[in-house]
Amino acid sequence: MTRLATDAAGVFVIAVTPFHPDGRIDLESCDRMVDFYLDAGATGLTVLGIMGEAPKLTVEESRDVVARILARVDGRVPVVVGVSAPGFAQIATLTAMVMDLGAAGVMVAPPGSLRTDDQIVTYYAQVAELIGDVPFVLQDFPLVTGVQMAPKVIARIVNDLPTCVCLKHEDWPGLEKISALRADGMLNRRISILCGNGGLFLPEEMMRGADGAMTGFAYPEMMVSVIRNCAAGDSDRAQDIFDAYLPLARFEQQPGMGLAIRKYTLARRGVIAHDALRRPGGSLSQKGREEVDRLIARQERRLTELG
Repeated sequence: MTRLATDAAGVFVIAVTPFHPDGRIDLESCDRMVDFYLDAGATGLTVLGIMGEAPKLTVEESRDVVARILARVDGRVPVVVGVSAPGFAQIATLTAMVMDLGAAGVMVAPPGSLRTDDQIVTYYAQVAELIGDVPFVLQDFPLVTGVQMAPKVIARIVNDLPTCVCLKHEDWPGLEKISALRADGMLNRRISILCGNGGLFLPEEMMRGADGAMTGFAYPEMMVSVIRNCAAGDSDRAQDIFDAYLPLARFEQQPGMGLAIRKYTLARRGVIAHDALRRPGGSLSQKGREEVDRLIARQERRLTELG
């Protein structure tokens, strides 16, 4: 089993959890979704993240989803599993379960109860002790968690905990944070920085020193192309590709409706059978669907012009 390491790069797509309209998990769509992401060039997958509706699943359902995805991936790329939970008992149980199934590592977000720098550092020290030698991704997503982590706090965690191999950077605005973390002397070792927020700032993040993306967008091929062109030194081409997809990426990032938009687009592309969210969860109105359809049509025209 390949374990997540500090050289993780490329696109780790945050996978959605497909459901039938009645709320049952759609395992057949899980297979099709994995094939789609890998065919698009994903270098890894992240399962049961915030956009994967993880809190709506039972432990048994979480196991079934992870097992199905890992079986379909069949070792071709590393799979990270979100194990964030209110208590350590849940984190320990989920971590042991997914690592036994073949996951490459886990992702942990801080609970909203943390207020001070020392509390944040202590929390992750306890997490690292709890999960042992399992590599973990530090998720920095203050817009959702409410926990603000300054670069010096992230540096303390990384420098003290060798099993912290990756930062999921999802602060907004956060470009200066990437630069601070990449500055000489901030970290005692280089770790992977993979960025979120639907890829909205991906070209700039790559130029600041990020290694790729760990996020969802219904067109992962955009993120793959942007990162490949940045790596090849063609930042103008990367920006042109990004610009062609930007209106839809922006539309998909609407708070409260983003996942419904993403699932509708994925269903429209034939990746998943249904765009259903498990309750509680919203759905797109007919007008919303028409807006997505219009943005996709315009996107296709821009891509044709781009060549």
